[in-house]
Amino acid sequence: MDFLQPSSWDDALAVRAERPDALPIAGGTDVMVELNFDRRRPGALLDLTRIGELREWSVEDGTVRLGAGVPYARVITELGDRLPGLAMAARTVGSPQIRVRGTVGGNLGSASPAGDAHPPLLAAGAEVEVASAARGTRRIPVAEFFTGVKRNALEPDELIAAVHVRTARGPQQFCKVGTRNAMVISVSAFALALHPDRQAVGTGIGSAAPTPRRAAEAEEFLAGELDWATRGPLPESLARAFGERVAAAASPIDDVRGTAAYRRHSLAVLARRAVTWAWDDLRRAA
Repeated sequence: MDFLQPSSWDDALAVRAERPDALPIAGGTDVMVELNFDRRRPGALLDLTRIGELREWSVEDGTVRLGAGVPYARVITELGDRLPGLAMAARTVGSPQIRVRGTVGGNLGSASPAGDAHPPLLAAGAEVEVASAARGTRRIPVAEFFTGVKRNALEPDELIAAVHVRTARGPQQFCKVGTRNAMVISVSAFALALHPDRQAVGTGIGSAAPTPRRAAEAEEFLAGELDWATRGPLPESLARAFGERVAAAASPIDDVRGTAAYRRHSLAVLARRAVTWAWDDLRRAA
């Protein structure tokens, strides 16, 4: 197996074009597991850790451009106020050592249905910036980025450059259920973002379908029922109805981590709790 280590973004794209069989590696928290268990044997590894611009983030016109190589630990410490939902999810990723190494870009590249970064990115309406040496840069809405189980919309010569996420205009929440309290792959996960500036709701579901997905019908239902004007108390019946619609949007399976029935039930509970917490936060901020 070849080990390729470009030192600039242009070189990385050139190598990617020449060696589409090369597997990109940043933190390696997913890639190394697959290699160690012999689940994947690529022709080469394309190491991106020497490309400094991938480890940078910036804000322009109220949107964060998060480099694909920014690790979870920095999302927590540097972006918790701007991207609270993503920071919440980052805190649940593995151990402190994994949070220092693992990246949001790597999570997107792996495209696992259980990726912790995916639900908050869906709820926030993020876009994935990808690039190739031949065609330049394009943006893909994150809701269109996941095409199947561990498959994404990248072309063979493309690499993930960054993810673009609007800074939070309202409260965000992330919660997940696992077989223990820490260092666990989620049985189900849910993210919620309230957008009071446009009276809209964003959702993201993880570990309960072939791909991470939104609960679009639940979003429209909740946005139309919330008391945006006076921000009165959230009726328990509304929270429950929202949770039921979120659960209905999932397509879970039975596996070693949980049953499909449990995943649906847990999503309904997570969604009910998330909207209650987020709405209470919005009321306190009024």
